[in-house]
Amino acid sequence: MNASVPVPLDVKLMHMAASLMFVGLVVGALLGGVWTLVQLPAFALRGITVLGDVEHNNDVTLRANVVTKFTGNFFTADLARVRTAFESVPWVRLASVQREFPNRLRVTLQEHKPVAYWGDDGEQRMVNSFGEVFEANVGDLDDDKMPRLSGPDSQSQQVLSMYLALEPAFKTINLGVESLVLTDRGSWRAKLAHGAVIELGRGGVDEVMVRVQRVSQTLAQVTNKLGRKVTAIESADLRHDNGYALRLRGVSTQDVPAKR
Repeated sequence: MNASVPVPLDVKLMHMAASLMFVGLVVGALLGGVWTLVQLPAFALRGITVLGDVEHNNDVTLRANVVTKFTGNFFTADLARVRTAFESVPWVRLASVQREFPNRLRVTLQEHKPVAYWGDDGEQRMVNSFGEVFEANVGDLDDDKMPRLSGPDSQSQQVLSMYLALEPAFKTINLGVESLVLTDRGSWRAKLAHGAVIELGRGGVDEVMVRVQRVSQTLAQVTNKLGRKVTAIESADLRHDNGYALRLRGVSTQDVPAKR
């Protein structure tokens, strides 16, 4: 009858150490092979394919603003860094970056769609269709007949929403909104295309539009009665509970009660 002889502890430890060393050598060799593979010249980046919105950028501007801001090859290029580099280019709102085997990147761009100027005259800032403020060369605009909006940058979406509500309301009485300001005190002030200043008061879109409706429903009647056109309006103050104060060119101030 054969008796099993226990393996001494030191021998077990030697076997374990040898096994770990072997595994380490294999893993190291594999990693070294992979590293050597990914560093082959065949995987060096040969180009970047740019798709999507490129109306305001070309190869020259993109190369000048982007290529020098990231390094690496097909495997090691940091895609997040590449995306950030493209999104730092004027007019670019979003960039999506993908690898194209074996040595290219593909970038899809979405540009800002400007709908209004932002801030004071002379500023190179605009608001896009999402209500986001961005900076770019306003000289690149194909259509420079945009309204000017102003207010805290953090409330740009609110300002755009208010303008989009006001513009069609004033258009029904043949008046255009040239600019809209949200003051530091939270009050709205609009300037019409012919120069009239309209004090709209505080509040959100619904609250302000109630006051604007008072004007749109009665202004033509008031101006006709006084022998004036609606463009004779020089200023209006809508911050009254039951009506609005109106100043017409060549006519003393009129306090117009609300309809009952």
